[in-house]
Amino acid sequence: MGYYFSKFVFWITGWKVAGEIPQGVKKAVMIAAPHTSNWDFLWARLAFFILRVPVRFTVKKELLKFPLNLILNPLGAIGIDRTKNQISNKKQSMTEAMINLFDKRDRLIILVTPEGTRSYVTEWKTGFYRVAEGANVPILCGFLNYEHKIAGIGPMFTVNGQMEQQIEDIKDFYRPIKGKYPEKGVR
Repeated sequence: MGYYFSKFVFWITGWKVAGEIPQGVKKAVMIAAPHTSNWDFLWARLAFFILRVPVRFTVKKELLKFPLNLILNPLGAIGIDRTKNQISNKKQSMTEAMINLFDKRDRLIILVTPEGTRSYVTEWKTGFYRVAEGANVPILCGFLNYEHKIAGIGPMFTVNGQMEQQIEDIKDFYRPIKGKYPEKGVR
């Protein structure tokens, strides 16, 4: 259902998909940039249905209760439990919680927006990198190019510990891509 509906919507609106998950990749952090509009979620979700990529996104586990679970689960939501650890009596960080999700699954691709907002930011949040590093998974570059109406998957980066340099390399990929509001994009 999601595949055919998504193909139809892309066909009538003139959007296309490009790229694919590299063969053999079962786990990854997929970043989505530039994130400039609430419409990004719709176009990305449709594109991933077409590409048959089982991408997930994180929400507080409390949101996955009836009736919201009826909407969020089919869209790819996965609950994050940040409750206090019984041993240390501390809440786990979002990064730790996401790494734990990777540890518990054989296949998992989590979508993250590194800007952390739809507004322009000079610095990206680094959690996506730390999750990929901690879970020992690659980083995939998901994108929406509104100028050319192309949604897809770009290059894959294997985390090498050179966080600042790798984030700049990733930004280099995104700089020519125009979001819905280009002035809020990656510079």
